[in-house]
Amino acid sequence: MSLMATRLDPWRWLGAPILQCMVATLLFSLPVRFFGWGLPEPIFCMAPAFAWAMIRPSIAAPFGVLIMGLFLDIFWGGPMGLWALSLLTAYGVVLAARNMMVGQSRSMMWMWFAAACAMAQTVGFLVTQLDVRSTPNLLAMFWQFLATILLYPFAHRLIDRFDDADVRFR
Repeated sequence: MSLMATRLDPWRWLGAPILQCMVATLLFSLPVRFFGWGLPEPIFCMAPAFAWAMIRPSIAAPFGVLIMGLFLDIFWGGPMGLWALSLLTAYGVVLAARNMMVGQSRSMMWMWFAAACAMAQTVGFLVTQLDVRSTPNLLAMFWQFLATILLYPFAHRLIDRFDDADVRFR
């Protein structure tokens, strides 16, 4: 294994996933219809937020999660801080439960990812309900949740790619 494959450069493990999530969010928001159905709108930012909490504790990762959350707030026109709070809450819980999750099977990690997605969406639901004093569309939230949990392979790939890259935490 080369030195380049094991380096944990901030750009490679923080910057590139942030840009990829932003581009994917933009692409999936295009008004394209297939058989009368629009594209799903998963929360692409959940994959790196989950992976970063699993890879290693870092001071830079929460700022990356904050940037992605604020981007979603601006892009989707929601209240400022809604997705930042939701993603940071999920990130914090995954970081706190990290020791329990390490070494689990891929299917079990997918369940943990689904739980983190559910937590982020629950926080988003509660904040939205308090902000607009109305209940958001639960069916739309369910479809967004399903589309988001299907993104776990991307989180798994990010975890596998950088899990052992930092020798300080071995």
